[in-house]
Amino acid sequence: MRILIVEDEMRLAENMARSFRESSGYAVDIANDGEDGLFMAQSNPYDAVLLDLMLPRMDGVAVLRAIRATHQHTPVLVLTARDEKESIVSLLNAGADDYLTKPFDLGELLARVKALIRRGKGQGSPVLKVGDLQINTVDRTVQRNRKPIVLTAMEYRVLEYLAHRPRAVVSKTELLEHLYDYNWEKFSNVIEVYISGLRRKLNKGASAQLIHTYRGQGYVLQQ
Repeated sequence: MRILIVEDEMRLAENMARSFRESSGYAVDIANDGEDGLFMAQSNPYDAVLLDLMLPRMDGVAVLRAIRATHQHTPVLVLTARDEKESIVSLLNAGADDYLTKPFDLGELLARVKALIRRGKGQGSPVLKVGDLQINTVDRTVQRNRKPIVLTAMEYRVLEYLAHRPRAVVSKTELLEHLYDYNWEKFSNVIEVYISGLRRKLNKGASAQLIHTYRGQGYVLQQ
């Protein structure tokens, strides 16, 4: 998964980014003002946006309205120091999906963002199931036929993204855009390497393949 943090407090932004990278394996981009945040939100495919309200150059409400004006449905969680009822109502009416009032607990932030991403992809439960495959997105464990499968961090990230889009063709480009941050050079064969490793581990002792290649189009996770 790939998220965007729009926050002008550099230390807070870096702390949030570190938490998402280390605990969830997410790719994270950071913008430190509203104009840059809006440009990045409109230029890249994110799975969630964390948006501060009090931003230089363009405030968070204006950024939020501009994002929604382009009919983007990316989940947006607003970070606000305001707790007045009227402010929260206006935020939700402007298109926010959730909010947290500063100061907040990083564990709660992680849980809320994960829930937003699941709902945004039509998944209500933290446990994703595709046939006899089960992925627990909370503790990042994988089982097939109730047998645990040990994956590398990147293999897990590829599999989790595919599991959020079961039976859909997911292109190599889409995977690269959602698994790496803004600075990653997206022209390489890393996806093929991870897919090969996943196939080997998921198919061991199983009668049916789970990851299918559609030549020239991408990959499908289904049984």
